[in-house]
Amino acid sequence: MIPAAFEYHRPPDLAAAIAALRDYGDDARVVAGGHSLIPMMKLRMAEIPHLIDLQAITALKGISIDGSTVRIGAMTTQAELIAHDGLASLAPILRETALQIADPQVRYVGTIGGNVANGDPGNDMPALMQCLDAGFILAGPDGERTVSAREFYQSAYVTLREDGEILTAVSFEATGGGHAYEKQKRKIGDYATAAAAVLMVKDKTACSRASVAMTNLSDVPVWSKAAGDALAGTSCGPADIDAAVAAMLADIAPTADNRGPVEFKRHVAGVILRRAIARAWSRA
Repeated sequence: MIPAAFEYHRPPDLAAAIAALRDYGDDARVVAGGHSLIPMMKLRMAEIPHLIDLQAITALKGISIDGSTVRIGAMTTQAELIAHDGLASLAPILRETALQIADPQVRYVGTIGGNVANGDPGNDMPALMQCLDAGFILAGPDGERTVSAREFYQSAYVTLREDGEILTAVSFEATGGGHAYEKQKRKIGDYATAAAAVLMVKDKTACSRASVAMTNLSDVPVWSKAAGDALAGTSCGPADIDAAVAAMLADIAPTADNRGPVEFKRHVAGVILRRAIARAWSRA
């Protein structure tokens, strides 16, 4: 289908983009890679009188690493995440996750900012950002602020981003250790039926710290503190993994859809999390 008529804006810098949002108010939306918003406009599910394209704002692009601190500009593409050797060495779970998003055509255009900002529970990066305990940097008329990824998502497509704000970057501290992002989907390029991000730090023979987050099993990404706590201080034996899976299953709230009934999704979630824990532990 063809979208309704709209005016196209391509601001040269962040200040101009924020000014355009202020001037056009509820009639304006920003677009990054466009893989979520443009299809909705074509289906007439969204009518946007003013479309503000962020592609020309170079300050929103790029990856910087300072010691263990990683900062990724919102307009950095998934393909750029995959190709960055420093990032692959310091936080390899980002490459592993990005490689499972859609297909190469999408990854060359789709951005990390677009993936985390719109609050789609089926996107892969939000749960990963929660697993990493990342912060989202937001800029608006009143300046800049940082919101924890673990607090950012309120419900499906509802976040703590205020009207007039633009997500400019994500930042996190790389902790090392073992990692895994496991994903089950109906076909290549599809959203996950269930996916799990796991980070584990090993101290001799025991897990000293673990972080677990799940994708597309609630109306928001689910970081399960209880699942991570169930693994911490253990040798990650079968009973320990059982406890982590049980804790995670208590935190998710899947709904039935064309990916399957609730019982099936909960079963898949348990299988995927077990795989992710086993892989992360083997790499720790």
